[in-house]
Amino acid sequence: MQNESQFVESSDLNFRLKDTFFRYLSKWPWFVISIAIALSLAFIYLRYSIPKYSASAMILVKDDKKGGMVADLAALSEMDMMSGIKSTVDNEIEVIKSRTISEFAVRDLELNIRYIKEGTVKTVDMYKTSPIKVILADKSSIKLSQYKVEYKGDNKFLLLDGEDNKIGNYKFGELIRRKTGDFTVVNQTPANEKFVVSVFIEPVEKTTESFKSKLIVELVNEKTSVVKLTIVDAVKERAEDFLNTIISNYNRDAIEDKNKVFKNTAAFIDDRLSLITNELGDVEKSGESYKKNNGVTDIVSEAGIFLQNATDFEKQFIETETQLRIVASLKDYVNTSSKTDLIPANILTSTAQDNATTPTLIDEYNSLMLKRTRMAQSAGPENKMMLQMDSQLAALKDNVISNLDRLKASLDIKKRDLMEQQRKLGGKISNVPTQEREYKSIARQQNLKEALYIYLLQKREETAISLASTAPNAKIIDAGLAENIPVSPKTKVIYLAALFLGLIIPFGFIYVADLLDSKIHSQRDLEKLSVPFLGDVPRFETETNELVNIHSRSSTAESLRIIRTNLEFMLSGVAKGTAKTIFVTSTIPKEGKTFISVNLASTIALSGKKVLLVGLDIRNPKLDEYIALPSKGITNFLSSGDTDILPYIINVEGFDNLFILPPGIVPPNPAELLMSPKVEKMFDDLKAEYDYIVVDTAPVSLVTDTIIIASFADCFVYVVRANHLDKRMLALPESLYKEGKLPNMSTILNDTNQNKGYGYGYGYGYGYGYGYGYGYGYGYGQDVKKPKTWREKLFGKK
Repeated sequence: MQNESQFVESSDLNFRLKDTFFRYLSKWPWFVISIAIALSLAFIYLRYSIPKYSASAMILVKDDKKGGMVADLAALSEMDMMSGIKSTVDNEIEVIKSRTISEFAVRDLELNIRYIKEGTVKTVDMYKTSPIKVILADKSSIKLSQYKVEYKGDNKFLLLDGEDNKIGNYKFGELIRRKTGDFTVVNQTPANEKFVVSVFIEPVEKTTESFKSKLIVELVNEKTSVVKLTIVDAVKERAEDFLNTIISNYNRDAIEDKNKVFKNTAAFIDDRLSLITNELGDVEKSGESYKKNNGVTDIVSEAGIFLQNATDFEKQFIETETQLRIVASLKDYVNTSSKTDLIPANILTSTAQDNATTPTLIDEYNSLMLKRTRMAQSAGPENKMMLQMDSQLAALKDNVISNLDRLKASLDIKKRDLMEQQRKLGGKISNVPTQEREYKSIARQQNLKEALYIYLLQKREETAISLASTAPNAKIIDAGLAENIPVSPKTKVIYLAALFLGLIIPFGFIYVADLLDSKIHSQRDLEKLSVPFLGDVPRFETETNELVNIHSRSSTAESLRIIRTNLEFMLSGVAKGTAKTIFVTSTIPKEGKTFISVNLASTIALSGKKVLLVGLDIRNPKLDEYIALPSKGITNFLSSGDTDILPYIINVEGFDNLFILPPGIVPPNPAELLMSPKVEKMFDDLKAEYDYIVVDTAPVSLVTDTIIIASFADCFVYVVRANHLDKRMLALPESLYKEGKLPNMSTILNDTNQNKGYGYGYGYGYGYGYGYGYGYGYGYGQDVKKPKTWREKLFGKK
């Protein structure tokens, strides 16, 4: 069961897709016309639209972060005065896109003046081919204006304003004074051919904004500093010139900025050099004065000499003091020694020995004493030699003592001198730290200013070199070049869009129409009803209300025959030998219930059955539109005292077994008339005479007539007209079926259109090779029909 359900759902989906496909396919003329119109409009648009071309240029911008050329602005980098300045590509892109750079380009190329050659439909922008040139007297005060120049020959021209009003005749080169700005027109063609040129002049600011908005500046790659400039314009040459001028002005502006910085830097260095020179001279003079005032040349060296001298003086002082003590000790020894004692020799210091007299005397005394001692061993004390030697020894001893006194006096003097020298030298040494500190302060200032002076001299030379060799900020990789194929309008895209619109517009209209359409069109709209479905009846193919006869081979006739067969299943519960009563009704008028009643009765009659068609729609009878009827009928019977209904029945011409009970005149009280007991008796009498009774009743949504007589029906045929009844009205037949108010009820879909794909369930095919359908298919050869008009083929209806 599950597989069967899935199969049904799949088949239903395929059926719906086919339904949708054929519904749109049936409207193919709309799509053809829409596509033709759209493509024609696209062709006209492309024919007369002004193409626009894309031009691009590529430059390498200096960028410290991304490996571009090294920045030139580094003259003061070591001083950390400009360490915050970085030439990043992001900043440079903003500079290129700035209004100032674009304005320079507009002014250089005079883009605020346009020369236009007007054609019948299309205008031509004469960027470089204009035969004239307008020179503005004051470019800063120009206002928006438009003129037309007509060359009249002989170096003269007629000047018109934007509304073709004559301003005056002028000569080329003559100054023209206008409120919008004074200007001069110059002839640029040597030929004497006449021409008409429209001149558009606008303020530079407005033109600048226009071109600035069209300029696109972007990085080629995040890892490089290569920048791409792009602009779209109607004139290729103008786009290329604008890009090249933008790059040129950007480089010029960058060079001017750098030169300005370099010049300011040079001026700053010169001012600082002048100030440092004066300060350095003052510091040097201060050092000179300090040395003079303190009597020093080199404090550090002299301090070393002072210290060395102090050490020497101290050493000499100690030696002198030692000599004094030795001399005193030696004197005491000499004074206290016996006559036979020798005087110690070689005990005096080298400094004391510098006086050669005393050591010589001591040596003579000792030599003589030794000689006396040897002599005393052999001679007596009274010996003359001994006495002479004693006398000589005494004299020598006195001389030694005398020399020692003189030596002591000399050493005392030397000692006093050394003490004085030590005192003076100690004063100088004590002043050295102060002098050194004070002079170091002066020397420090001198060294600092001298170093700064030398540094500024070096930087002045570097700045001069940089000023003389300033490089552009951007290197041109590709100069401005416009593509030969316009970027707008794009032919393929326009035609594709036109084709798409040509398809989507009718599709949208059809879709919206279907979305807003609440009418019933096919059997699929009746599927939600619980009421059985007998079949559909295609639209009648003739314009006359001709009944179905034995020779009819139309789809309408065949569908009625199928319905006749299906009705037999609905009437299978009726006892044999009893007339079968078929009531035909609808929801609202004009759904074709009378048409179905008449043709269903005629179809049954053609099968050899005796059929009576009763017109019980007595409020609005329509049977006389199909069959010529007398004025008397059922209403006359019910309202009169007649008991026999047969006299009111007539036979239809051309149909032996088809009879009609006319509705008669319209009564004032139809409902009360149908509630008469004569109605029941009438049906009993008619069932005895006929095999089938087909009753045309009133619509059930408007009046109760049909409900009143519903009990006399064996089955009800509920007619629903396609493209007429609102889907919301289907709630009524559903309710009547479920409540059982209309016995043995079934539905018929009337007036379906096979060409539109409606009338599913039966489908028919006629003519040569034509036909499609679902369910049963019939082919009856060629049916001669009236050819359809173009309106019928296009709209599917008459």
